[in-house]
Amino acid sequence: MTSSITAPTQFADASGTKYAYRRFGNPSGLPLLCLQHFTGNLDNWDPAVTDRLAVEREVILFDSAGIGRSDGTVPNTVGTMAEHAMAFLDALNIETCDVLGYSLGGMVAQDMVRSRPSVFRKMVLVGTAPRGGEDVMHLDKPILARFINDKSLRGYQVLQKIFFDQTASSQAAGGEFIERLAQRKDDRDKPSGPEVAQAQMAAFRDWEEPKGERFADLNGIKQPVLVINGVHDEMIPVRNSYWLSENLPNAVLLTYPDAGHGSLFQWHDSFTRQCNAFLSCDSQLAPF
Repeated sequence: MTSSITAPTQFADASGTKYAYRRFGNPSGLPLLCLQHFTGNLDNWDPAVTDRLAVEREVILFDSAGIGRSDGTVPNTVGTMAEHAMAFLDALNIETCDVLGYSLGGMVAQDMVRSRPSVFRKMVLVGTAPRGGEDVMHLDKPILARFINDKSLRGYQVLQKIFFDQTASSQAAGGEFIERLAQRKDDRDKPSGPEVAQAQMAAFRDWEEPKGERFADLNGIKQPVLVINGVHDEMIPVRNSYWLSENLPNAVLLTYPDAGHGSLFQWHDSFTRQCNAFLSCDSQLAPF
């Protein structure tokens, strides 16, 4: 089976925009669209996660507009990001799928499911927040800024510090995570630059502002949802996951101890087991 380490980068055109993506896994299962975190691209997906998920279904990794080798300008609102993702699905002629949204990708997933509910069967939200959430990606917080501004940390070393708790066990898991990210040697994406970060930070600030009654928009999402986070997430604190599970009509919440924003990578064995069980269950109710 092709893995995320070896899957070739492909391109899909939608209304003149070229989107980069990788598609691999078991074609007998319903496709799983994976939406990435802040400034992340195709190469930021952990093969320990994506390859385990791909055993039972097709996995589709996607670069939105202006990310990696995709055309266009990075949107500064979640809503426009969701429009690009829907255009991409339409270009691939995908009529029904599941969606896994991580961090910023979880916000995009919520907007997609609200706008086109008939396309989506189930949703997995990891390390993310509802519209109107709090403390969403405030990177100037001292606990995050000291690592982001540390010139001795290079590349993925920053992710190890800010995605994982500061305990020895969590940091060790972070070290293993960045080793896995380096496994793909060829056909790699272009790293995101400051213009990507600036646009996406504007999207976070907009997302923190409620539109109407706070969290009321979640009531319209009827799909089964699995909500996951680490209890020590400093980037998008776990209270945002509690609000998601409290206000989504059909949600289950799973939190991981000794874990931060990258809980799915630290606890990848458990995460993929739980995620596979949730997605494979025929029930239209979230419990599995």
